[in-house]
Parts: sequence; C-alpha cells; structure tokens
Amino acid sequence: MAGHSKWANTKHRKAAVDAKRAKLNARYIKQIEVAARNGGPDMAGNPGLDLAVSKAKKNSVPNDNIDRAIKRGAGLTGDSVEYEEITYEVRGPQGSALLVECLTDNRNRAAAEVRTAVTRAGGTVADPGSVAYMFQRKGAVMLSSDELAEDDVLAAVLEAGVEDVIEHEASFEVRCEPQDLHAVTRGLEEAGIEYDSDEVEFVSEVTVDLDVDAAKKFFRLADALEDLEDVQSVHSNADLSAETLAALEEED
Repeated sequence: MAGHSKWANTKHRKAAVDAKRAKLNARYIKQIEVAARNGGPDMAGNPGLDLAVSKAKKNSVPNDNIDRAIKRGAGLTGDSVEYEEITYEVRGPQGSALLVECLTDNRNRAAAEVRTAVTRAGGTVADPGSVAYMFQRKGAVMLSSDELAEDDVLAAVLEAGVEDVIEHEASFEVRCEPQDLHAVTRGLEEAGIEYDSDEVEFVSEVTVDLDVDAAKKFFRLADALEDLEDVQSVHSNADLSAETLAALEEED
C-alpha cells in the first residue's frame, strides 16, 4: 500500500538489540505508573494501563514489578512518584529532525541531560514548534513478514480502524490512529498472528535521505538520547536507502 519507510525498518531491526538493555524495563515501569495514575488500577476500565502492561509483559518485565508499578502509580502504596511528560525537538545531520519524548520526575535534570547529549553528538536543540509540525502521532505495530501475506494482515485488522499496512524488507508495519492501537493488536491476536512491537509514535510524511556519513552521525545522536534515563522514545524523519544500510552493515 504505502511506500517503504527505511527508518522504521532500521529502527525495528535495532530494537532487537536494544531490547536486551535492562534500562528498557524501567521505561515500561514508568509507562505503567503513569497509566495507573491517569486512569486507575483496573485494567478492564483503563485501556491505557492494559496496553502498557501488555507491552511490559511482551518484553519480559517481571509480574511482581508490574504489580508494584500499578499500585505505586495508583497511589496505593503511599510512595507514588509524579512524572512529567516533556517533548524536546532536535535537529540532526543533513537536515534530519528528531522528537524526543521524556517521562521525568525532574524537569531541570531532563533538560540538562538532553541538551548535553545533543550537543556532544553534534546535534542542535531546536525551538519549540520548529520540528514538531512535521510529525503526526500514529499507532504502529511491527510484525515479521515470514510466512505471512499482506492480505492476511489486512484481514485481521481491517475492522480495527487500520489506516495503512506498509511492507518492509522482512516485516510489515500496521499504522493506525493512536486510539485504535489496542483494537489492532487485539485483531492480530484473535487471528493468531504474532507481532513484535506496538507503539504510539510520531510519524513524518516528509522524510530526509541520509548518506553514509550523515547516517553514522545520526545514529550516534539517536543512541546518545536513547541512553538517557528520562528518555522514553526517539522519533525521526530520517530515511536510509538500501545502499546506505548495506554500507553501514558492512562496517559493523
């Protein structure tokens, strides 16, 4: 249906490596705490919490940690932490743009760490609004295309509010409105189709092609941001051609 999004495909590959980081567990715990604080501890009546818990379990976060996070977020333990959601706008190499989502209990610390990481990696923190206008918030589900046809995916999610099914080199990306993400994942599960990840992301229809040198700088910048404790996710309009990806893989 839609064209290839090589940044999404690269990010999907990279996630297999990033998933090994213990730091990701803390990010899922934060998401659970915020969802429980906003909508209460009952997953049946709190779709946001249901989605956050499902994502945490899919990424092997221990059940005890999940239960404690729900209680802490809902204020049932007396030691709840107030997290603030902040988005930073960043300009990267060769005209690329990044949106950096943070969940933090210390706004000043988050701002200082993001600015330091961006500067050291050769990027620039942009003025509010100068980057964000290029992005739209969408739900995105990634799944392997092994032994799976696009028609199979479409049949599973057609009634769930899906907007697009994008075919990558070895995967499919199902795109929808954020409020339809839960219905999409449920449709896949009911059809017996396993998926690798489900996220609400900022997606840009205006992409920027990066050459090899710019791609190296870009990944240094993205990695520096993703390593920060308060950073939940990094979104970008960067695009990499098959030739650029091949050149990067040869150097790894």
